[in-house]
Amino acid sequence: MATATMRSLLLRLEDFRLLPVFVVVSMAIGIAIGNALNISDFALTPPIDAIKDIAGGTFELTVPNAISLGVPIGLFAMMYPAMTNVRLGEVGAAFRSPRQLVVLLGFNYLVAPFLMYGLANVFVADPELRTGLILYGLAPCIAMVIIFTFLAKGNTPMALVFVALNSVIQMLLIPVYAGLLIGNVSFDVWVVAESVVLYLGLPLVLGVATRLLVVRRRGEVGMDALKPYLNGVSILGLLFTLVIMFALKGDLILERPLIVVEMAIPMTIFFAAMFFTVFLIGARLRFRYEDAVATAFSATGRDFEIAIAIAITAFTPAVALATVVGPLIEVPVMLFFVWAAIRLRPLLFTHAQAEAMGESSASSPRLTPGAARPDARDG
Repeated sequence: MATATMRSLLLRLEDFRLLPVFVVVSMAIGIAIGNALNISDFALTPPIDAIKDIAGGTFELTVPNAISLGVPIGLFAMMYPAMTNVRLGEVGAAFRSPRQLVVLLGFNYLVAPFLMYGLANVFVADPELRTGLILYGLAPCIAMVIIFTFLAKGNTPMALVFVALNSVIQMLLIPVYAGLLIGNVSFDVWVVAESVVLYLGLPLVLGVATRLLVVRRRGEVGMDALKPYLNGVSILGLLFTLVIMFALKGDLILERPLIVVEMAIPMTIFFAAMFFTVFLIGARLRFRYEDAVATAFSATGRDFEIAIAIAITAFTPAVALATVVGPLIEVPVMLFFVWAAIRLRPLLFTHAQAEAMGESSASSPRLTPGAARPDARDG
């Protein structure tokens, strides 16, 4: 009885009619916590530094340290369940998708940085906030796009391949684009590498290991039985991450809401332009829906973890503020895109359904005009 009740509650978390309510409540809780603790008054601690302090035995349980650990905990809870769906054979197949790769790389590195640069200069007057917004647009996401692809019923292994590729490329190109669009910026490239290991590598290794262990012992039936629980954990991780993110600047949101509005306008335009353009290109190029949505999310999401880490170490607090406000806008917008992609699927991807029906028809036996029907009788 208790198991059935738990399963029912977890399935409710996946109901997109209720998810917006959960998201709004999580945002409100985060704002209330941030306002009560005046978290904006504390210096931000990069999550990786807090984890290093734990490993070295020097960690101090303070408000900024505790809050900073909330981000990797929430992201792990989001990512790990999605990684349990990854089959290594499907990852290999995703590498053999040249058209999707070309679209992704073109938009991530030839369009996104310059689009964000243009929007920042048009909509943001404060030079430090503008710098933070440009910095936010430099690096493609290496974590959360996988969960958005997962929620939208997209090709999760393909999103994983895209994320891994972006992780390597951005280590090389972030200094180049930062120097071109912002100016001389000095930061440790290993910050990117550490973030890749923390936010991508750890949940990937544990997720794949979980799948191999469960399938070996109980088969695919065992994985199917776990899916409602894993999906529920993923949604809870998303909601917990929202609480933490909004807690980081909850007091600021209430005291200076116009800053959030000023940042929200160019960021929303950026995300909408990137997502729907790539999504429509995918439909036009006759990608499967699953591939198109994976490509669109991977081209749209930004690497806020890297942006925040660079801003804290190389810029002023005002620049860091812009990068922290970024995910407050990005996550709710991307959740809307999950809903929009699922609703647009039957309108834009009818070719995939037609091709599937055509293949089914081709595989079934056909009667020629002069052939007798199987149930015809001699007479």
